[in-house]
Amino acid sequence: MLDPAVQTNSGQMAAVARERGSLAKLATKYRRFKDLNQQIADALAMQSDADMRELAEAELPELRSEREALWDELLDMTIGGEDANRARCMMEIRAGTGGDEAALFARDLYEMYKKFAEHKGWKVEVMELHPTELGGFKEIILGVEGEDVFRQLQYESGGHRVQRVPETEAKGRIHTSAATVAVMPEPEDVEIDIKPDDYRLDLFSASGPGGQHVNKTQSAVRLTHYESGIVVQCQDEKSQHKNKAKALRVLKTRLYEHRRAQEHAKRAQERKTLVGSGDRSERIRTYNFPDNRITDHRINLTLYKLDSILAGNLEPVLNSLIEYDRQQQRSQMGTVE
Repeated sequence: MLDPAVQTNSGQMAAVARERGSLAKLATKYRRFKDLNQQIADALAMQSDADMRELAEAELPELRSEREALWDELLDMTIGGEDANRARCMMEIRAGTGGDEAALFARDLYEMYKKFAEHKGWKVEVMELHPTELGGFKEIILGVEGEDVFRQLQYESGGHRVQRVPETEAKGRIHTSAATVAVMPEPEDVEIDIKPDDYRLDLFSASGPGGQHVNKTQSAVRLTHYESGIVVQCQDEKSQHKNKAKALRVLKTRLYEHRRAQEHAKRAQERKTLVGSGDRSERIRTYNFPDNRITDHRINLTLYKLDSILAGNLEPVLNSLIEYDRQQQRSQMGTVE
């Protein structure tokens, strides 16, 4: 923060200040943890002194109790990896197998996340939307902003399966369809520097479902990143400038996620738990409407309150996933001696 080059760049200064604030919380607790370790070592050494033994034995239980509680807090602060404290993320919901029914399910997932975000006081912005004629979504990209957004929503990445009787099904047969969700941390502008020479910009006329033209001006934007091959397009706004700004945000997020995935691949077995791994191909959850049942396959969690969860009450599922991740983290890190 004392670097003159940083101080003259307001955007970079803000990002560094946020990072410092996040690290300071961890550093303060860790310093206290080390101090407690030293106090416990001193108390143990005092036990060999007959005059000091009683005082040392009186202090040890309280010191160990505080250290154990602090150890748990330190472990909790590491859950979710280095991006856990991000206040912004992108969520992509895409219809999978199942045709129109899958697109309707993708819309249901969007409604669920939107209601959950409202409950949490988060801001949700539609970055890109591809609707179908029946009211479903082939794809929707959301920008979500607020406290702990990535720490909680990262567990939603993966394949979501629905079992229900479609409205168009005359014989009442249960159909199975699917959608995929990808949750990616959104980087700060200073973390991913994209220059105009790094991508190709294409302009075209925005269109709606069934090929109907929303407008005849070339307001829709498509960006193709040369190095990674990532393609992003935005047409939700009437303004070309706004569409380009949104497309750049999505491109930066996907590029950051691309690099993050490459880095994680280098670290063999960095995370031994599948929870929060973000693997889109993994089927993580089944929504069974006839039984009002939701099952998260990663932790063998089954709840008979699907209606409540679809209404935005995701806490029972997310809290169970976070607790599972917490226990996995603790078992890998061990306990303090």
